[in-house]
Amino acid sequence: MDRPGTKIPWFLVAASIVLVLVVLYLLFIGYLPAKQRVASLEAELKDLYKREAELQTKIAQQDQRHALRERQIAALTSERDTLIRRLEELERLLGTGRSPRR
Repeated sequence: MDRPGTKIPWFLVAASIVLVLVVLYLLFIGYLPAKQRVASLEAELKDLYKREAELQTKIAQQDQRHALRERQIAALTSERDTLIRRLEELERLLGTGRSPRR
């Protein structure tokens, strides 16, 4: 199997060592921190989605309150207009029912 006098190709050994170092670098310096960063970004994104859902709920509640106020304002305006018309009617009746004093 081993031939006597065979020289080891040192260039091939050096290239293999460099390849192992590059793989280790990519694994520990590049891949693992990137994987951790992705996990932290996913957690942050989950928090943002939760916050967005809370804000959407608040907006929906505010919209409901706004719509209720608009209905109340419309009802009060209608009631006020009815009262004004009734007051004008009563003033006309009082004005025509009485003779002016001189």
